[in-house]
Amino acid sequence: MGRVRMIVIGGDAAGMSAASQARRRLGPGDLRITAFERGQYTSYSACGIPYWVGGLVDGPDDLIARDPATFRENGIEVHTGHEVTGIDLAARTVTVHDRTESFDHLMYAAGATPIRPPWADVPARGVFGVQTLGDGAALQEWLEGDHRTAVVIGAGYIGVEMAEALQRRGLRVTLVERSGQPMSTIDPDMGALVADSIRGLGIELRTGVTVEGLETTGGRVSAVVTDDGVLPADVVVLGLGVRPNTALADAAGLPLGITGALATDLRQRVTGPDGIVEGVWAAGDCTQVTHLISGRPMHVPLGTHANKQGRVAGINIGGGYATFPGVIGTAITKICDFEVARTGLSSKEAEAAGFRYVTATVESTNRAGYFPGAVPMTVKLIAEKDTGLLLGAQIVGRAEAAKRIDAFAVAVWNRMTVTEMTALDLGYAPPYAPVWDPVLIAARKAGDAL
Repeated sequence: MGRVRMIVIGGDAAGMSAASQARRRLGPGDLRITAFERGQYTSYSACGIPYWVGGLVDGPDDLIARDPATFRENGIEVHTGHEVTGIDLAARTVTVHDRTESFDHLMYAAGATPIRPPWADVPARGVFGVQTLGDGAALQEWLEGDHRTAVVIGAGYIGVEMAEALQRRGLRVTLVERSGQPMSTIDPDMGALVADSIRGLGIELRTGVTVEGLETTGGRVSAVVTDDGVLPADVVVLGLGVRPNTALADAAGLPLGITGALATDLRQRVTGPDGIVEGVWAAGDCTQVTHLISGRPMHVPLGTHANKQGRVAGINIGGGYATFPGVIGTAITKICDFEVARTGLSSKEAEAAGFRYVTATVESTNRAGYFPGAVPMTVKLIAEKDTGLLLGAQIVGRAEAAKRIDAFAVAVWNRMTVTEMTALDLGYAPPYAPVWDPVLIAARKAGDAL
């Protein structure tokens, strides 16, 4: 019997984590691993692009965890600039350029593609996405010119981070959001705090505004047309989110889940109505995950999940055993010195899942009130009405505020009640927290609300 062949589609977090884990368990004599990446980089941090653009970190080399040469040294054949264009499940082959490659195990880790409305497909320079290092490099090159105004479309995590980055570059920035608040994954009252902070930085925030088109002059973008007027723009950044990159999988007949992403079992094996698709695995932004509180399938494109899922797939391909249980929706970001975090369900999500719930919002400080550097933060909890089960938490504040979400994430993951949380033995010293940490104050107030 010859070597087992593993083909990886996608050379970023999920795909290369899977390849690395499989290689640790099976040597080159037992398993041949070939990875195809359509771009020029492998295992990089797309999340770092706004900080590269803003001048806070160097790039792109500093954003690359492992380059192709490193993988090749470890017995993983990596081919950048190679796009897989077809999958034949019956023949167990993939098509790359003008040749075919056979597989025993197929690791589908094609990631996600940016949402790009028809109005954005204009033949004009100066319009950018920020999903890949190539996108970041193109934007950096453009910003070396004489540009003064920028419009960022979409006020989710990437949008607000890019608005800050462009402002740090000295541009006059307008941030446009179709919904009524920035960061729609948090509750409106918390979103209002974020909106105030964005405007306080001198960024013009336009909410409830729909983009209708782009104006161009001399082959370059000159303005963004909205239902609330025309916004001059020397550069436009699209932060409209992403969708799972499953066109190739769909064309091959692989079953898609309810979210449009690939559905997998706990071991990252692709599954459908007819059961497991033998020898086909998927991980990362092209897959859907289960929310452990609502029980619903979701598409949550985050590098943290991609790395974990890829690791699980690689362990299983290599003959081990591992599972990925699901997610609880933890996310965190910053806008200058303003921090935002969430975990679990928002009020809207709790309502949609059918929970009866109460909410509690408290204001506290990151340190003892008398200690230098003490600044306010707002914490909001969502708890199940009858049981007190913690369903979700949100934090908006400044220094040392947002990482407190990890305490709430652990509590949500382990299905703690807010009453149980009031007795948590958290660390205390005046430079780090008030004697009653905001986590405990919020849990106590939620308990009172019950």
